Amino acid sequence: MAVRQHKPYYAVIFSSQRSKEDEAGYQAMAERMFMLAQKQAGYLGFESVRDQNGSGISVSYWKDKASIKAWKDQTDHLVAQGQGRSRWYTQYKIRIAIVKNEYGFKK
Repeated sequence: MAVRQHKPYYAVIFSSQRSKEDEAGYQAMAERMFMLAQKQAGYLGFESVRDQNGSGISVSYWKDKASIKAWKDQTDHLVAQGQGRSRWYTQYKIRIAIVKNEYGFKK
């Protein structure tokens, strides 16, 4: 996760359930999308977890809504989205939230 200096900023929360189909293809595409997202204007960071049953939450952080829209409409990302719906997910939900404040602890 990158340090976020822009406040407020946006969080795109992607909750999903993975299918059992094509794990290698999914992993390759996920890595490709992560590398590509980092190059997008307005990208601020990414966090992701998935349990052994395939349920996961990924959160990407963006400077503004225009950056989110540009990422959603990016050509290679559109291909990944289509494959996700047809092969890799049994369901998903996307939420977009404004982050007005953050705090934490690190030992």
